[in-house]
Amino acid sequence: MLIIPAIDLKNYKVVRLFQGKYDQVKVYGGDPKKYALFFEKQGAKRIHIVDLDGAKEGKPIHKDLIVEIAKILHVPVQVGGGIRDEDTIYFYLKNGISQVILGTKAILSFDWLKEITEKYPYQIIVSIDVKGNKVAISGWLEVSEIDYLEFFKKLNDLKLFAIILTLIERDGTQQGLELERLEKALDVSTHPLIIAGGISTIEDIKNLKNLEKKGLFGAIIGRALYEGSLDLKDALKIADEP
Repeated sequence: MLIIPAIDLKNYKVVRLFQGKYDQVKVYGGDPKKYALFFEKQGAKRIHIVDLDGAKEGKPIHKDLIVEIAKILHVPVQVGGGIRDEDTIYFYLKNGISQVILGTKAILSFDWLKEITEKYPYQIIVSIDVKGNKVAISGWLEVSEIDYLEFFKKLNDLKLFAIILTLIERDGTQQGLELERLEKALDVSTHPLIIAGGISTIEDIKNLKNLEKKGLFGAIIGRALYEGSLDLKDALKIADEP
C-alpha cells in the first residue's frame, strides 16, 4: 500500500483546507518544492499535487510550478485541480506528470471520459469526492445527485490507473478514518482505490493496511503530516510491510 503525501497549492503556497472550504485555509509554507523533496527523501514513492485555485476556476493556475516540482523529483507525481480538457491532460503528461486526476469533467461528461481513457490508458485517475453518499463537483462547491457507488460501478470497464475516494466531511479535519464508505466502494469497484480524508494516526494506517487485499492501493495524507500528528516514516514502515 502506498502512502501518498499531498501538496495542495493556493496562491503558489502549500496550504490545507478544512473540509474543502476555501475560506478555512491554513498556509504551511511558500516553497512547495521544498516539501516535495522532503517527502521524497523520507521515502514516499508517489506525490499527490492539487491545484486548488485551478479546481475553483475550472482551469489550471499552477501548472508551470507543478511541472517544475515534478522535474526535480524521482518518484511519480499525480496532479489534479482544474483539469477539464484534453489540452491540459496532454500538457501535464508530456511534461513529466505520471497521472492526471479528473473530477468534475469526468463526472459530468462520461462519454468524454471514456474517450480520454482510451487515448491515454492507465494515465487517468478519477477522483470521486463524496459528501454523504453524493458526488461533489466544482472544487467541492456543488453536490450533485449522483450516488457515489453507482458512479464507481459505471467506471469499472474504463482503463483507469486508479480511483481516489475522498470523504469530504473528514478532509483536513484529522478526525480519523471512516471505513464504511471505503469498504462499500472496494466491494463494487474493479479498480485500485486510493483513499483520502481524515487519515491522522498510525492506527488508521494499520486499519487501511488490512484492506490492501481488497484492492486498496494507497492513502493520501495531508494535514496530519504537516501538523506532525503522523510521522511519514512510521506510516511508510507499516504500509510497506508484506
